Amino acid sequence: MSIIRLRDCPAVPWKNGMGRTRELAVYPAGASMEDFAWRASVAEVDSAAPFSAFEGVDRYIALLEGAGFTMTLDDGRSHALTTPFAPFAFPGEAKVTIALQGGSTRDFNLMLRRSKARGELVTWEDAGRQVVDDAVVLIYCARGHVDTSDGRMQAGDAWLPTPLTGRVTLDVGALALVARVELLGD
Repeated sequence: MSIIRLRDCPAVPWKNGMGRTRELAVYPAGASMEDFAWRASVAEVDSAAPFSAFEGVDRYIALLEGAGFTMTLDDGRSHALTTPFAPFAFPGEAKVTIALQGGSTRDFNLMLRRSKARGELVTWEDAGRQVVDDAVVLIYCARGHVDTSDGRMQAGDAWLPTPLTGRVTLDVGALALVARVELLGD
């Protein structure tokens, strides 16, 4: 699998039309918003627009650029998404409003349809070779450079490893967001 360059992914409107996102990968390939098992994207947040609702989906979000925002969920919880690269999990059906901390931001998103998949978003920042097991479905280079068996990634690039080709080395100072997914039986 080749490296996916964020700059080559077209910006499309959010499901609710109130923001923009760039889809890095979706499984199965070509799946729609209604039938994906998992989906990874980078969103651009320019205003205090509410998040799109995704029934039956677990969501993970991590700040990539900007001062971030405070998320207020309909269950009364608030979360300040202001620390870069720190994943936060929340239910996709939650009504989420935001208050920007400054200007525009970018964030990484992993969505998992509960009936089809479970998983997590983790951060790798230790320099050197990393273990890519069968659960790793996508690696996003958030900072610095990451070498893979398909080439060198820079910030904004993603890679879909396979168990036989899953070789990854982080440069000193690099950071990767890693989507770990287990598909559930039919």
